[in-house]
Amino acid sequence: MKEFVRIAMCGKYTKLKDSYISIIEALKHAGAKLGISPELEWIETTKFEEDPSSINLKDYDGIVVLPGFGARGTEGKILAIEYARVNKIPFLGICYGFQLAVVEFARNVLGYKNAHTTEVDPNTPYPVVDLLPEQKNLKNLGGSMRLGAYKIILKEGTMVSKLYGSNVISERHRHRYEVNQKYLKDFEEAGMIISGISYDGKSIEFIELKDHPFFLGTQSHPEFKSRPGKPSPPFLGFLDACIKYKKLLK
Repeated sequence: MKEFVRIAMCGKYTKLKDSYISIIEALKHAGAKLGISPELEWIETTKFEEDPSSINLKDYDGIVVLPGFGARGTEGKILAIEYARVNKIPFLGICYGFQLAVVEFARNVLGYKNAHTTEVDPNTPYPVVDLLPEQKNLKNLGGSMRLGAYKIILKEGTMVSKLYGSNVISERHRHRYEVNQKYLKDFEEAGMIISGISYDGKSIEFIELKDHPFFLGTQSHPEFKSRPGKPSPPFLGFLDACIKYKKLLK
């Protein structure tokens, strides 16, 4: 019987799990490579933010905060990210999950009260996530997101560069907002590692945290390139960290 790890899948489309089918498959690919079985348990973040006591995140070996734009369920996602960060549970944030990891850090580590993404709060005093500059004057939004594969430069010696085994990679994207580089110095001084930037230097692509077993956020969608026998490196690294975390607790 395969060893298993329990993964908290935190999102707002949990009644329509096929919304996350590529992520589910990427976790299966990584599990098969490692010889473990990821048991995915779905946490509706709208419900979680209404009653945090209804779900005990300490029961999980890893936490994934899933994509999904818009305000609904956002505070529940931020609560899950905070729990993973503070309690050092392996964490993977994808796209919006990555952006909200930046928001959580700004609020609870930097002390930037009411920091947010301008997608949810256009009047936030700390817009740590904001529209891509080229998006700000668009009137017709259809098909205008930052879409497709883009090259990413990974910082040498970081966890993510070791996972990929390279300092230049390519991953696919689908987003209209990004981390506001105005705050990068503040983030880095407080212990956030900016471990990946776009090839043109305009966008933050990966973040990690010092003194955490596995805390990784990515603006990209690495699940789209995962294949059986060739799992996505972030998913492989995440599940490997989950099994180590589980064994540590035994």
